[in-house]
Amino acid sequence: MSDRLHTLSGYFHEYQKSVAQPEEFWARIADSFHWKKRWSKVLQWNFEEPDVRWFVDGKLNITENIFEKNLYTLGDRPAIIWEPNESHEEVRTLTYRELFVEVCRFANALLSKGIGKGDRVIIYMPMVPEAAIAMLACARIGAIHSVVFAGFSSSSLADRIQDCQAKAILTADGNYRGSKKITVKGIVDEALEKVSVETVIVYRRTGQETFMQSGRDFWWNEVLEGQSEFHKAAEMDSEDLLFILYTSGSTGKPKGVVHTTGGYMVYTKYSFENVFQYCPGDVYWCTADIGWITGHSYIVYGPLLAGATTLMFEGIPTYPHPGRFWEVVEKHQVNVFYTAPTAIRALQAFGTEPIEKYNLSSLKVLGSVGEPINEEAWHWYHTHIGKGKCPIVDTWWQTETGGIMISPLAGITPTKPAYATLPLPGIQLSIVDADGKELHGNSVEGNLCINFPWPSMIRTTYGDHDRCKQTYFSTYKNKYFTGDGVKRDHDGYYRILGRVDDVINVSGHRLGTAEVENAINEHPKVIESAVVGYPHEVKGQGIYAYVICDMSNRSEENLIQEIKETVSKIIGPIAKPDKIQLVPGLPKTRSGKIMRRILRKIAEGSLDAMGDISTLLDPEVVEKIKAGRK
Repeated sequence: MSDRLHTLSGYFHEYQKSVAQPEEFWARIADSFHWKKRWSKVLQWNFEEPDVRWFVDGKLNITENIFEKNLYTLGDRPAIIWEPNESHEEVRTLTYRELFVEVCRFANALLSKGIGKGDRVIIYMPMVPEAAIAMLACARIGAIHSVVFAGFSSSSLADRIQDCQAKAILTADGNYRGSKKITVKGIVDEALEKVSVETVIVYRRTGQETFMQSGRDFWWNEVLEGQSEFHKAAEMDSEDLLFILYTSGSTGKPKGVVHTTGGYMVYTKYSFENVFQYCPGDVYWCTADIGWITGHSYIVYGPLLAGATTLMFEGIPTYPHPGRFWEVVEKHQVNVFYTAPTAIRALQAFGTEPIEKYNLSSLKVLGSVGEPINEEAWHWYHTHIGKGKCPIVDTWWQTETGGIMISPLAGITPTKPAYATLPLPGIQLSIVDADGKELHGNSVEGNLCINFPWPSMIRTTYGDHDRCKQTYFSTYKNKYFTGDGVKRDHDGYYRILGRVDDVINVSGHRLGTAEVENAINEHPKVIESAVVGYPHEVKGQGIYAYVICDMSNRSEENLIQEIKETVSKIIGPIAKPDKIQLVPGLPKTRSGKIMRRILRKIAEGSLDAMGDISTLLDPEVVEKIKAGRK
């Protein structure tokens, strides 16, 4: 771990080098990896296009840097510990050697079904080790994986299959989530009524009755029969696609964020080791689902590239009791714990009694991810989980950034509640005003941008490069715009203030307002809708929907329930509005633009802070909406 930072002065020294000579800095980091062929040029870039290429002409396979590079020294170290939904069910542990064998066998199984380099493979699975095995097997053969969170609806799944023209789906019969047993293959079957794939491979998790279409659907264990325990890794170019991960944007259609092989590999390992100050032998637990970027970068790729022991958890924080997280920490002697503020706030509501039953003395580092953590939750986390001894790494990053961008380094950076603190080496931030003017110095507030490429950054949006350009690189010239507001305080520390565009951050998961509105508008009685975010004490932000409806033959209560079910069916339960207010009209300008600023104020309860509404087509509609506020 020669690239690990150990002191605050070391961080500042490294940061200055990374800004002054970024190519030399990243070349040094990249040299610690195994390359089949070294790159000819470290970086080629142009933010206008955008066109960013790291380690140009370099050849590698990311899985060789997990396995071949480490097997002699790490072969018998636990790679994945799997904690199932039911605490009494048997824990599974895969060493690096055992994981390598499973990845090779499944890589050979994929090839046997005609899946090869460049093919897109959808992974729609519960949190079982086979989900990680599937990702790594795709990377081994050069197939491009696209993991879809197994809580998304069949319509959302079908959209993603269609967009990336997937050749295969890897899935499971069902999924355990708390006390529920959920069908997974059934949702896949519904999606495949709208789109088609050549192959479906099904992992048997719940044993429930499952439809299998002859010639298309195969059981996981059957495709593994007779497969060799070795597969020679495909040679990949540094800029070959590693995966596509769909994320919501400010328009209705999800974006297929593309990450490539070499730069993503270099950055995820570097950021994992430094942010968490991971030590060999530590047990590391990120509670995310692999359907999100957090699961990709900090359950699978980052930890495994670093030779870490990574814990995968199938369950939920409150099942079968609200002390489950802390029970798992004690059971597996977890050293590094990385979770979302939503989970922290939800568990905070149960008080400290569920914590006091368990010994949390193994914990050394706590982490927060997905959204800015509020000060109250930060203090509760620090006091009751960390016992005042564990540094909290409050990490800021995005699906598009691939890895953590702003964060304390555990035990090195002095922390400040609710502040992500300082950028990692190599990350050149700027704060700009609405006109794009860069705001220098401290004690400033504006929009967060990044001025220079970093290895794990988005390369394009799959099949629509112009969308990538318009979304991230056109707002401010020669800058990547994050979509977040930010404050830099008198110490130079960064505090993320939340989205400044039409995206809502619900429990750490971004949902485009247009996507939710489109789903609401599918209900036959809905005439028009507008969706905004509002403060939610557990989720961070909740979804507040204002809906104009045809009320004939429907009660308000039934109509609201039907609208929620429509959204759940089209997108998934995660997008179901928390509040729906049926309204007679929406505040619009004379040009027809909905004034979301006003709707946000009403949703927040700021009823006396409407500002100037004289430009509205019908100012009286504001008073009617205020009177009917939920």
